[in-house]
Amino acid sequence: MEALNHIADTISLTMGVAWASGINLYAAILMLGVLGATGGMDLPPDLRILASPAVILAAAFMYCVEFITDKIPGVDTGWDTLHTFIRIPAGALLAAGAVGDMNPALVLSAALIGGGVAAGTHAAKAGTRVMVNTSPEPFSNWALSIVEDFTVIAGLWTALNHPWLFIVLFIIFILLIIWLLPKVWRGVKKVFRFFGRPFARGKNDESIPE
Repeated sequence: MEALNHIADTISLTMGVAWASGINLYAAILMLGVLGATGGMDLPPDLRILASPAVILAAAFMYCVEFITDKIPGVDTGWDTLHTFIRIPAGALLAAGAVGDMNPALVLSAALIGGGVAAGTHAAKAGTRVMVNTSPEPFSNWALSIVEDFTVIAGLWTALNHPWLFIVLFIIFILLIIWLLPKVWRGVKKVFRFFGRPFARGKNDESIPE
């Protein structure tokens, strides 16, 4: 039973950091770093660097930057676009580091799955933000951003303290993402088509001979 619980702890932490990275990478690193530095958790050897004061300060600074930019309609979409190249590889690296000193094949497998999970959560977040940004008021954007931050903190806390519960919720989340992403993608395409119509009309008008 102890071995089974250890496996659950490893899976929960591995998938937890990957999942959180796709939503708010800096909040995830900051939370793990603070917990590791204060003795709140024993970080795996490859993640102990997160407890470094320099890493904690950098994560705290970038979290503050994201906290602001994430609440400005339009700017948040640009920020998410840029972080496509940051959150996904970071999620893969954190997932690989979370498995600890294991078989290299398991480390690589964790990196591949972690990158995929981070990509899924990032795509769901970025796509949802594109659709929410069509709202004329900023309050829905602010509310969604705060909910995302709370979800990352609550989700990681659950992964660290109740691994079996997190695994169940994670499986439900994956099924939800599989169902949701095609709908989000269709919504994003509609938004881009709507905003692209004035440009298409302008080109058509230019092509009409006088």
